[in-house]
Amino acid sequence: MGKKKKAETNNPENSLTETKANVSLLNGDSQKKKKKKKKKTKAEKETNSEAKSDEIPTVSIAIAGSIIDNAQSLELATRLASQIARAATIFRIDEVVVFDNKSSSGNNGVFSTQNNSNENERGAAFLVRILQYLETPQYLRKALFPKHNSLRYVGILPPLDAPHHLRKHEWAPYREGVTLKERATNSVGTVVDVGLDKNVVVDQAYEPGLRVTVAMGASQNLDSDLPRQVVLSSKPREEAGTYWGYKVRYSSNISSVFTDCPYKGGYDHLIGTSEHGLIVNSSQLNLPAFRHLLIAFGGLSGLEKSIEEDHKLKGKNVRDIFDLYLNICPHQGSRTIRTEEALLISLQHFQEPIARAMQRAVS
Repeated sequence: MGKKKKAETNNPENSLTETKANVSLLNGDSQKKKKKKKKKTKAEKETNSEAKSDEIPTVSIAIAGSIIDNAQSLELATRLASQIARAATIFRIDEVVVFDNKSSSGNNGVFSTQNNSNENERGAAFLVRILQYLETPQYLRKALFPKHNSLRYVGILPPLDAPHHLRKHEWAPYREGVTLKERATNSVGTVVDVGLDKNVVVDQAYEPGLRVTVAMGASQNLDSDLPRQVVLSSKPREEAGTYWGYKVRYSSNISSVFTDCPYKGGYDHLIGTSEHGLIVNSSQLNLPAFRHLLIAFGGLSGLEKSIEEDHKLKGKNVRDIFDLYLNICPHQGSRTIRTEEALLISLQHFQEPIARAMQRAVS
């Protein structure tokens, strides 16, 4: 991954530019090294870590970016995005996929936060930015997010208070950090701001401005010259079972949600939610022992409309696309259930079935 590039246009559509570095940066996996001689060793370590993390079951949710267009003001749109982020964190979601209803499949999985335009964003671009911002620990936001009009109301939002959002006085085996331009005294490592009173040094060379996960080690002495190590963001969950936030991915349409899955082998179980779906009580819902589960939520017109507008899926029955197509809230009193409401209802409904399926996977 190369250095980050700033957007050079005021067009909001360019907020979804193909900038792999920025997506990795905001999801905690940017580990590009300056020194080529260490690349091979690092690549081997990452391959082993990724293989191990792929064995851990994951739960992803897919949400239509069009839900933002229903908000009547920028403040309400920001609060809506916050509700999505809070729900994802409360229920330990590993990945949030925001999809558009575009016929083309450009810019999938990538999103740049470096668009400094003050133009108002809408839809998926806005939702992705707010989700990424809220998932980022507070002490890193100023370094990773330039000022942007879409972030005007983030100060009024409740914090996610996720395990990796550590306070200044808290010590933990891992902390999120951002690499700095300041040079380490040993001239080999990189200085990293991890939100403590003093910066730490890691034993690898990195470009400045990258978000990384740092293994802090056993010593709490920040005056020690002992270097720390950068690890994959999946390490805290692998080693200690600690939830470490969600990834954010953009897809131009719903078919790209499936085809561009970042996990090896793709999603092995797909669940769609709709008022037209099958009614199954949570206690009677038996999910298979999955590796990577995806739960999809439609936009203002539902999943059926999203599939109809996708030229790759047009003409297909929605029940043929998903392994399960469920109505999570039957006998509803309101004519409509908003996506942020459906998300909370559904994730609570799936909590026990998912737990049972994960137990079977482990056994």
